[in-house]
Order: sequence, then structure tokens, then C-alpha cells
Amino acid sequence: MTQDLIRRAVIAGTGSALPRRRVTNAELAETVDTTDEWIVERTGIRARYIAGDGETTATLAADAARRALESAGIAAASVGLIVLATATPDQTFPSSATKVQALLGIDDCVAFDVQAVCSGFLYALSVAESMIRSGAATTALVIGAETFSRILDWEDRGTCVLFGDGAGAVVLTAEDGPADPAQARGVLSTRLHADGRHNDLLYVDGGPSTTGTVGKLRMKGREVFRHAVVNLAGVLNEVLAELELTSADIDWLVPHQANARILDATARKLGLSPDRVIVTVDQHANTSAASVPLALDVAVRDGRITRGDLLVLEAMGGGFTWGASVVRF
Repeated sequence: MTQDLIRRAVIAGTGSALPRRRVTNAELAETVDTTDEWIVERTGIRARYIAGDGETTATLAADAARRALESAGIAAASVGLIVLATATPDQTFPSSATKVQALLGIDDCVAFDVQAVCSGFLYALSVAESMIRSGAATTALVIGAETFSRILDWEDRGTCVLFGDGAGAVVLTAEDGPADPAQARGVLSTRLHADGRHNDLLYVDGGPSTTGTVGKLRMKGREVFRHAVVNLAGVLNEVLAELELTSADIDWLVPHQANARILDATARKLGLSPDRVIVTVDQHANTSAASVPLALDVAVRDGRITRGDLLVLEAMGGGFTWGASVVRF
């Protein structure tokens, strides 16, 4: 009897990119009213990377994409879809994804941006996975890239110490595999949410149709923390339940790198051991839509994540938006 096969989107390669300049807490304390101890105790962050001249969201995204393509052994010309998650595009328009397309030397492909702030990569992954599953694409680049340093108020020590710049990317390819998720590779399930009633807890106070300016990031940290722990634990349980899995089945949790306290609290709610959680927030800070693919690439390249591992990716960002995805790597 022939087993039923279905098409899924499989991660064929990962890549990441960081700006040249690394800024430690001690260096930041030279210009901001803060200390290394204050930042580490509250966030777990020790350093971040800040984009300099010539480094933009698109250039970082293109560098991450090149590394992902190299790790997948796939030529840029084979890419038919680029979905770039970012809240800090190079321009209001055109999309930064089209700039990445040009930087990669791709003559023609579908290319567009997705904006869901820190959840952006999960949203972009879901869009690309759906297009692959439907047959609209066979090879896709899904990228999260940000230059949040350019929308920070550097006099607001409560927010400016939290963020950094960077990019992460994955190459998705179409693969026909077993219908049974327990035997399949690729993206197995994704759940996304949004609740716009909480706009005033995490937002940027500018925009083309309101102030005509870019604006600066504003956040009420305690309220965001409370919502984050509840929402992330909820969506993680939701996405696992869909596949009849429990936290015991997870090899690695690859979370949005917002704050070490949020990571710890979420892991406790799920009953997950801390040694099964990928943590890079200490070295990269919060890179918004870049944080999940950046952390994924770090863990793949250092050998922690290997083929066949069951991963859960999760994030929450301004909006609020939040989501999670189960992926067999």
C-alpha cells in the first residue's frame, strides 16, 4: 500500500549577519545613564551590534541570505520567493525585499516585506510555507532583518539598552514527504495571533500618514512582560496540541530574544529545562524580527541543532502580534 505524501516547506539552510560594531554595556554606559549591572540584572543583555555607515536592513538581510543559500548549496537564481520581515525598512517604499533581490542578483522573483514587528519572522515563515505548500513557490528565502538602533530614543534608558541590529535567514524548499507529522520534515504547524487593542504598550510614535516622520520606539515594559509570558505560553501549548505533542517532545525551543526574564518565565510555564532553550539575547539584545532566525542560525552552526531535531519557534511583538511554529529540522 502506497503511503500518502504531502508537500511541505523544509529548511534547507540558515544564515545570519551582524553589523561590524559591537557595543558592550560598559561602552553604552559612557553615553547613557545606565550601568552594566543594571542592564544585566533586568534583561540578561551584555552586548549588542549597531549598524554603521553603509549598513542597512537590506544589506544585512542580503548578507544573511547569501550565507543561508551557501549553507543550503542553492544558487540565488533558483529562488522564486523572498519574504522579508522587518519593521525598519530602508525606505517607505519600495519594499526592502526587492532591494535584497537586486543585491543577490536575482532578475525576477516574487519579493515583498511583512511587518509584524518582533513576530515578523513567524508571520513571514507562515506566508512562505503556505505558498510552497500550495505550489506557488518551490524555493524561498525567508528573512528577518532590523536596524532598530535608528528608531531608538537614546535618552530613554528604559528602551535604548534593549535593542540591537542584525539579520537572520532561512532557505525553504518544497519536499514531498509522509502525511504523518511524526515522520515528516519541515514546517509542521503554525499558529499566529494579533490583538490591536494594546497599541499603546509598544509602538513607534511616528509614521507617514500620521506625523510624516519616522518616530521613536516607546514601550511600557512591565505591561509588555506580563502579556508576553501569558501569550507565548498559550500559543506554544496551542501549536503543540494541534500535533498531539507535549513540551517533552521538543528538542529545542528557539524563542524571540527579547529579555532573559521572559525566556525563563516562558520555559517554566512549559516545564522546559533551560538547557533546551536557545539563548542569544546576552550577545545580540532584542533584534526584533531578526532574533528568531539569528538564534536558529547560531545554534545550527555551533552544532546544537542537528537534522531531525524537533524545534518550536516563537515570538511576540508590538501590535500585539504573537505566534509559534513547530518545525522538524
